[in-house]
Formats: sequence, structure tokens, C-alpha cells
Amino acid sequence: MHVLVTSDTLSGVWTYTRELVTGLVARGVRVTLVSFGDIPLSHQTAWMDGLRGLQYRPTGFGLDWMQEREQDVPESAAFLTALIHELKPDVLHLNQLCYGNLKVRVPRIVVAHGDLVSWWKAVHGHEPNGSRWVQRYRQIVTEGICNASVLVAPTVWMLDSVRASYSRARCERVIYNGRNPIFFNPFASKDHSILAVGRLVDAGKQVSLLTQHEHPLPVCIVGSDDPVRTPQVPIRAEVKVSTGDLRVALKGPQTDAQLRALYSRAAIYVATSRYEPFGMATLEAALSRCAIIANDIPPLRELWGDSALYFSANDAESLAAVIKRLSTQRDLCRGYGNRVYQRARECFNSNRMIDQYLQLYRDVLTTRAAAA
Repeated sequence: MHVLVTSDTLSGVWTYTRELVTGLVARGVRVTLVSFGDIPLSHQTAWMDGLRGLQYRPTGFGLDWMQEREQDVPESAAFLTALIHELKPDVLHLNQLCYGNLKVRVPRIVVAHGDLVSWWKAVHGHEPNGSRWVQRYRQIVTEGICNASVLVAPTVWMLDSVRASYSRARCERVIYNGRNPIFFNPFASKDHSILAVGRLVDAGKQVSLLTQHEHPLPVCIVGSDDPVRTPQVPIRAEVKVSTGDLRVALKGPQTDAQLRALYSRAAIYVATSRYEPFGMATLEAALSRCAIIANDIPPLRELWGDSALYFSANDAESLAAVIKRLSTQRDLCRGYGNRVYQRARECFNSNRMIDQYLQLYRDVLTTRAAAA
């Protein structure tokens, strides 16, 4: 089987793609990977080394939510169409909704990792304005969803959000994202500290909630998903904010190894996002046996159930209270770390994700053969 996969290099979709492509190649699937966004740097593609059966085609085309690069969408679609005619893959696994409308006779699976309209509603509390560009964005995403063979979402919440914002697809599936537990260390000795991942200026991640109250434990906030190019050498500078008992360290972008080390040492991970279709960083923290304190929003409840602790939605004071509770009850903190670790291994491992995608590929190919 030959699968053409699209991805972008500017978000957590790249991590998802790494797990997907590595797993598919290990199962004997031939993969052509096409990336959009920036051309990745060498440390972003190191995972491809030695992957036989993988052909990589990086491009610098912009993404569909980039208003200033609107013309890139039809141009990248034309590029993909020509590549598909050249390579003749069996299945398309498209991680951008707009490409479900490609004019090709190949099954098209599109995955909803996020979108502008549902993000806007979660962050601003209302739909975006009806500008010409927003209308155009809605049109290309709706056409992609309606013309896809299958729409996949990483949570039920995300699938419902896509239906509400755009349209129902002809066939829909929920496949939870997965990570390989082998990459993380759940057995390291824990510091009694807090970790969060996200940029302070990102209203969707809203890690700034951690800076609004004093906490009894030191807090480390790691910047990530930066829309500008990540430097060749990761930023190691650390800025410390200290006012009285408030202790917050702000770190720049980290390598995968650096971030895994931070997960392994932190006792608590705080998932502050108000918009989170899945949340790979939270999964990575769970696989590192961090207790999870999560914003009380539907997708995080769906994923983590009673294995996590929750603070009232978008409420910094409630977050501070939950942190104080765990800081004074270390056995409870360790217990929640164990619970979320077990849930992550059982529900969100990469093997399960790959099995489900392979079955989906077989299903769409069988459907196509029956219709021929």
C-alpha cells in the first residue's frame, strides 16, 4: 500500500505526523510525505533518518488559515494534484481540511486537527466576522469536508465542532492521537514543580493563567508552536519572574530531548488551553507520569476523564486552588500521576492509532473497489 500524507511544520501536527509515518513504514506501508509551512530544519527531520519506504517532499506553501498567503492554497492544491498523478498513491491522508476537494480519483481521508472558526469561537466566544477572506476560508474548508471520502477527528468534541461550523461529512470517524511511550521516562525522580507548554501571548493556550496568582511550587513555562522559524540552536535562555513567592521560569523553544527531560522531572503538568482539539503536550506529560491539572473544557474531559484534576474553565483563581491542593498532598499528586499514565498508555498509544488508520485505509479501498 502507498499512502500520501500531508502535514505542516508549524504546529503539533508535525509530532502527530512523525508517529503516523514511523508507524506506517514499520508496518510495511510505503509513504510519501508532503509538508507545508516553512521548510523544516535538520533537527525537525532527524526522525526520518533510516526510514526505508519514506519519500519526503518539503514545500514552503502557506497554510489555509494564513490570510496573507491566501493564494498559496490553490497553488499547493495544484502541486498536490500533479504529484498524485505522478506517484499514483492508493490513499491520501490529508491533515488539512481544504484538500478533501482535490480533483483526483483517489480516496481522500482528511483529519480535523483544528480550524479557524472553532478556534475563534473558543477564544473569543463568538464566530469570526463575515469578511471576504473568512467567507472564502469557510468555503474551501466546507468543500474539503463535503468532498472527502472520510473525515477523521481526534476527539468527539472536535468532530461535533466541525459539523457545527461547516458541514457533516459523508463518512466520519474519531481516531484518538497516539504517542509511543518508549520516548518518555515515567520513572525519573520528580521535582515538586509545575510545567506548562505554550506561548504567553497565545490566547488559545492561555498559559498566562499561571502568572496571575502566587503558587507554592516553582512553575516552568516552555514556549512552543511558534509561528516564526525555530532557531537552529534551541534557545536556552531562561527568564525568571519573581514577585514575593511567585516563581515562574519562562523558557524558549526546547529540543525534543530537552522537553522530555522537563516532563520527566515535573510532578505536575497544567493544561491551560481554552481551545484544545487534542493536546499532544498533555499526552506527553501523562506518559511521563505527571499529574495533570486541566482546564475544565469538553475535549480535555473527554480525553482524561477522572484521571486528571480540573479547574473551573479559564479561571486563574480556581487553578491556583487546585495547585495548592496537590502541593500539600504529595501522595494524591503521585496517585493522579499514576492514573493518568495508565490511561495514556491504554488509550492513546501510537500502536492503537496506527491500527485504526490502517483499518480505515483498507475500508476506503474496499469501498472504492466495490463501487468500481
